[in-house]
Amino acid sequence: MQKHRRSVGQNLTEEFSYDENLASVYEKLTSMVGKVAEADETAVFLERFSSGRSAFELGIGNGRVAVPLSERGVRVEGIDNSDSMLKLLAKRTDRIKAWKVDIADFTSEQRYDLVYCVHSTFTLLCRREQQIACLRSAAKALDDLGVLAIELRVPALDGFVSGQKTTTTLVDCDNTIVNVEIHDSLNQNLLSSLLWFSGASVRRFPQRIRYVYHQELDTMAEFVGLELAERWGDWRGGAFTDVSKRHISVYRRATS
Repeated sequence: MQKHRRSVGQNLTEEFSYDENLASVYEKLTSMVGKVAEADETAVFLERFSSGRSAFELGIGNGRVAVPLSERGVRVEGIDNSDSMLKLLAKRTDRIKAWKVDIADFTSEQRYDLVYCVHSTFTLLCRREQQIACLRSAAKALDDLGVLAIELRVPALDGFVSGQKTTTTLVDCDNTIVNVEIHDSLNQNLLSSLLWFSGASVRRFPQRIRYVYHQELDTMAEFVGLELAERWGDWRGGAFTDVSKRHISVYRRATS
């Protein structure tokens, strides 16, 4: 099987890709904020949509979710734009095929029961047209009864003063993680720097995202021929409410 990328203008995901600096500490960082512990819950949720036992991950990274899903008998493949993260995946397992391709625009010769994108990776596409292109490519990669599952944070835009906000993500005896954000409301962009203080060292990880509300995601999905099938507030199947901090949205091919 082959994957290839087509150009859709400036590739903003490469500017803020998971370079070697972040990849070297990714597993520790995700463990500290609870994402590693959540991986098994995510795999259980996704398995029920893989009845034909095939899945394709957008932004597969080090296999945080792909590995436990593959251990449940699902054939998982994926793409990522970071060589460093793909090297971590290759060291972790040889059961999962992955390619260096940007999720903004890709093609697949295979069709899958499930295409999924977790941990708000979708928002790393900083333009609406890139996000639509991703959804269009994902829809084409689905088999007739396949589903697309996307996990997104609900935009947290309260607390900004003059377009800026600083929040504390984690504090313990050894570490302090602070996130500094600038809000570009015209483009629905958040430019952030995660600052990780550990002992005498300080590490900075910049990132740009385009936040998306669930209603806009539904509209973009409809534009590429998908319709909402389910929406949940967490991987355990909790309800999505007005106080939810994230959602998992599941789409199928539109029937009409």
